[in-house]
Order: sequence, then structure tokens, then C-alpha cells
Amino acid sequence: MSRRRHASSRFAYADGHHWMKTLELDVVATRGADIESRHRVHAAVVGPDDTLIASAHDPNIVTSWRSCAKPFQVMPLIESGGFDELHWGDDQLALSCASHGGEPEHVALAERMLSDIGLEEGDLACGPHDPLSSRGLKLLRESGARLTRLHNNCSGKHAAMLARAQTAGWHTYGYERRDHPVQRCCLQAVATWSGLSEEQVGQAVDGCGVVAFALPLENMARAWSRLGRAVRSDDEVPSRIVHAMRTRPFLIGGTDRFDSVLVEETDGRAVAKIGAEGVHSVAIPEQGIGFAVKVDDGAQRAQFPAVIRILQMFDVLPAALPPRLADYYHRSVRNTRGEVVGEIRLLS
Repeated sequence: MSRRRHASSRFAYADGHHWMKTLELDVVATRGADIESRHRVHAAVVGPDDTLIASAHDPNIVTSWRSCAKPFQVMPLIESGGFDELHWGDDQLALSCASHGGEPEHVALAERMLSDIGLEEGDLACGPHDPLSSRGLKLLRESGARLTRLHNNCSGKHAAMLARAQTAGWHTYGYERRDHPVQRCCLQAVATWSGLSEEQVGQAVDGCGVVAFALPLENMARAWSRLGRAVRSDDEVPSRIVHAMRTRPFLIGGTDRFDSVLVEETDGRAVAKIGAEGVHSVAIPEQGIGFAVKVDDGAQRAQFPAVIRILQMFDVLPAALPPRLADYYHRSVRNTRGEVVGEIRLLS
């Protein structure tokens, strides 16, 4: 038996009723024949019965959920009726859940969302940053246009949060602060879906300025498992969110952004949300499975192979990956002359 097969089929006893699969997801960067860097990857996989069914390293490590929480943060706007009051649809919903690439289509949609509620770019609490997609960055530079807050990958989420405040009759100033009703609603949604009390959810400031939530990896996975199962049960709000993410893959990420590619290549069987600092959350609705990974050192290059490996284990992706995903799974390391001098790959 090969080391790879052995690693993906070893079990450890978890409790009196369940067997839990132990995963090996650590990623290495090589130079020549030698390992140059190692990335330790934690993971938690929760099954359709709401229990932990697989893990790597520490499934209860507490870390910030970052942008993986976005589908839950937009739920209060839909549940309140404010989203439909604005006559918004799948485009606006997908961008609300997005870590978009700052491409012209993303920027224009975020601007329209703000216009719909009588606000403008200056009302966004997020700061500007370069587009995350290479196409977005190239087009911005070629156009000579000014970098704005709309280019921030979280501008759709912020526009939705402003819409929550505006449609509820709350003041929009300070909507990003933890004591604002908008953020309290988001906290309640995150706690409910992850199976925690509000007091158990840590709060800090995210890169975009709003509240970031900290919780154990297993609870992140549980929330995404529940999200997928809610879709199978035809629960309206979760179903609308997942439908938007499945049918608008470009809007949730962008050109060659991992989450967009994954939705496209799996025909929506997997719905994923990237987070900063090596966090990723994924739902497999048809199987009622949700999982979350955290790269110890925050390296994004390690989270993609780990996510793909888990999806292979649950037969969502084949062993022979489509080319676009194969590039994320096994990446060549090149020097400044373009020569291949190593690779980034799973250790096992």
C-alpha cells in the first residue's frame, strides 16, 4: 500500500459512537530533491449528522474565520426583507458573499448596490487595495483609473451591510463597529449556525474594518455542513445564498480565482469561501458535509492543495484533476529565469 493511500484511509477512534478519519494535509515546498519549507495544515470535516468525521492535526484550533463568514453575515439582510425590498437578485447576493478580484464587473456592481440605497463609495468603511485578480490589476493599470474602496474584495459585503442598516432605519455611520446593530445581527447568525453561544465567539477587527469572528475550526465546518444540509431541505435563505454562489461563480471570486474555478469545475457540487491567513470553508450540499482548513502559518499556497485533497477523498473531484485545479494542487516553483527548480505539493 502506498503512503498516500495509507494516509487517506487511516482511522482513529473519536468517541463511543463514531470512527473518525485522520487526514494528512501538510504541504511542502521543495527545491530540487529537498524540502525547503513545510506548512502544517489543520482541518475539521463535519458530516450530515452534525458530528466530526475527519480531521487533520487540531480540529478545535481557534482562529479567525475572516471572509469565510460572509454567507452568514448576509443572512440578516435577507431574513429582514430588506434584500427583497431593494429588488436585489443573485448578482447582488453573490457579491455580498464574495472576496472578489476587483475586476470592472465587480466594481460596477458594488457601485450600483450603493446607489440603490442612496450611498456612494465614501460611505464604505473598507479601505482601497489592489485588485486580487491579475486581470483586475492589469485593467486598472491600463485604464489609469483611481484605485477606490470599491476595488476592495469585501466591497460587496460592506454594501450589503449598509443596506441592512438603511432598510432597517438604523444609522449607517459606524456600521462596521461591534456595537452597531448590523454587527450584532452578524454575530447572532455566526453563533447560531456554528453551534456556539454569542459569548463563545471571539471578536476582533477584520482586514476590511468590520468585525471578524474567531471560533474553533470544527464549528466553522459545522456551520458549512449545516448550510449545505439546509439547501437539501430547501430552507429559503440558505438556498438562495448557495444558489447565487453556484450560479454566479465569477462574482464570488473572479477570473482564475480559486473559489470561482472550484464551483465551475465541480458544477456547483462544492461551494467554497476563501479567508485570509490560510482559512478556507467548503460545503458539499449533496452529501451534507462541511469542512474547514487552517494553514498554521497562514500561507495561501498551502490551503488550495488541502481543500482539493479533501474534495477528492469525498469523490467530489477526480484523482486526475481538470487542468485549472491541477495548477492549484501541484504548483511548480520557478526562479527568475523561468526555470522549474522545485514544487509545492502535499507531503503525503
